[in-house]
Amino acid sequence: MITLIPAAAQQSSALDLPGQTDQGKMTYAKNCSHCHGPNMVNSGTITPDLRGFPDDKTRFVTTVKQGKNGKMPPWTDILSEQEIADVWAFVSSRRTP
Repeated sequence: MITLIPAAAQQSSALDLPGQTDQGKMTYAKNCSHCHGPNMVNSGTITPDLRGFPDDKTRFVTTVKQGKNGKMPPWTDILSEQEIADVWAFVSSRRTP
């Protein structure tokens, strides 16, 4: 049986695989925290507060893969699809709307 999930629900962190948020936390700490801060905010730089990042997985993935405005480098050759999905699970789990 195939179950179709509405697009909005696909972005929810509730659909994360077991352990994905924990793996994303480790990947974030290793690759992202030096610019975005250990708690997803770094007031000393121009990086955005990721706790308020829009609940938009497509935008997040595109930004990570392609970079942003020459200020954030592209990570497509560094992070795997799974690692990006894991980081999204972590970031979206800590989101404060």
